[in-house]
Amino acid sequence: MTSNDTPHDGPAAAPPGANLPALRGHNAALVLGLLRAAGEEGVSRRELAGRTGLTPQAVSKITARLRDGGLVAEAGRRASTGGKPATVLRLVPGARHAVGLQLDRDELTAVLVDLAGEAVGVRRAPLAFEEGAGPVLATAEREVAALRAEAGGPPVLGVGVACPGPLDHTTGVLHRVTGAPRWDGFPLRDAAAERLGLPIVLDKDTNAAALGLAQGIPSGAGSFGYLHLGTGLGAGLVLGGSLYRGPRTGAGEFGHQIVQWDGPRCGCGRRGCIEALCLAAVARGDLPGAARALGVGAANLVELLDIDRVLLGGRTVLDHPDAFLRGVATALAEQARTRGRAGAGEAVPVALARGGARVVADGAAELVLAPLFGGRPALTRP
Repeated sequence: MTSNDTPHDGPAAAPPGANLPALRGHNAALVLGLLRAAGEEGVSRRELAGRTGLTPQAVSKITARLRDGGLVAEAGRRASTGGKPATVLRLVPGARHAVGLQLDRDELTAVLVDLAGEAVGVRRAPLAFEEGAGPVLATAEREVAALRAEAGGPPVLGVGVACPGPLDHTTGVLHRVTGAPRWDGFPLRDAAAERLGLPIVLDKDTNAAALGLAQGIPSGAGSFGYLHLGTGLGAGLVLGGSLYRGPRTGAGEFGHQIVQWDGPRCGCGRRGCIEALCLAAVARGDLPGAARALGVGAANLVELLDIDRVLLGGRTVLDHPDAFLRGVATALAEQARTRGRAGAGEAVPVALARGGARVVADGAAELVLAPLFGGRPALTRP
């Protein structure tokens, strides 16, 4: 696969409006990424030069800009091993913030995070997504304003908005959202930017969650599928350490693969979609049946993409975690045939995604933050 990663000598992709001089450039993003990973322990300029391949002079210039912007501070000196003790630098998490906004079908979750990705405020409110843009944007405006006010009005780089798809993240337009026809063709990104007065990054809820879960995976390493079962069913895909959206943000429409020709009617209008099977089984109290249907889909995904692991999330899974972990693991063991050596049948790991009920909202905030720290753009072409 090829990717549209930014070349090393080009500018880093940054969210709209994050036009701070200290944050511009791929090299600054590399340095910020290492400082973020180092946490409170910090890192010296010498270590930054060694890990980035930049010259000491380049690192000094970049860190000076970051200090002037209030993003980096000195954190003491390392014990000398001969020569002058090295000054340690650390990220200042509270220097900037991002908002993550999850628009679920019946609830809004808003989270305010600092540069380290730590939540400093959370709000939730009822939502009727199918009612369309007017009431949804009014609720979003109210909750984001309250969230910022409760935190004392800190500087905010932008808002990551995560909602049900299908949608085109490049244009910010929604398309034929199942059960919500009023959203078809609506330019949510631009409308939210005008309403909230902040830069907006828009993506599917499952993509946002997968992006957040992928933080810390080295480039080119690690592949997983994040399966989200709540009021609907979707997937986020991370391949080779990078989020994979597809050229039209169409990857991960996991819930609408048909596995039973004469199955129950789905909200998308077809019959036998995995989403319909899972939700129908949950509605009649058949958790083993719901977990098995989800596991069949997970096995298809493993067979198709040879991913390393499966992560589960969403309120329906979190309400019954043991049943879904057990059922999906069993289905994978029975049906995924490509794993192991010489037919040994090595199991594909299945686990709950970290982050619990906030995995989508936290991931939405990473839509804003990840590019600032050298986060890789999504893969777009096979």
